[in-house]
Amino acid sequence: MQYWLFKSEPFKWSWEMQKAKGPQGQEWDGVRNYQARNNMRAMQIGDRGFFYHSNEGLEVVGIVEICALAHRDSTTEDERWECVDIRALADVPRPVSLKEIKANEALSNMALVTSMRLSVQPVTEAEWIEVCRMGGIEGKSLKPL
Repeated sequence: MQYWLFKSEPFKWSWEMQKAKGPQGQEWDGVRNYQARNNMRAMQIGDRGFFYHSNEGLEVVGIVEICALAHRDSTTEDERWECVDIRALADVPRPVSLKEIKANEALSNMALVTSMRLSVQPVTEAEWIEVCRMGGIEGKSLKPL
């Protein structure tokens, strides 16, 4: 399993909106960055990701799962742009702020710290476990700690 982080501005697409989509999930559309697109091309069904509120909140608020492999983004006719579908799995019991992530030495190399502008980022397994711990959730089972 691989791990990822998906950034969204909550006034455009919030965690609550993502959860409301239910088990069918939602296309993660509108990404127009080659590196982010390539990250989505590398995703597999069942990979997990953090749902991160950017601009407002600046915190990890939820956990999602990839439920459809990369496919053409339905919001454009340009075939260069692809996206995956994600579905909500769990709330993070205690949202983890960017400030807390930056203050944690174990997360100093996390893409959220080093490549802040990238909207779809890889997360290492060690980073996944640490951010989950900080948020009060067990990284594998997604049960509260």
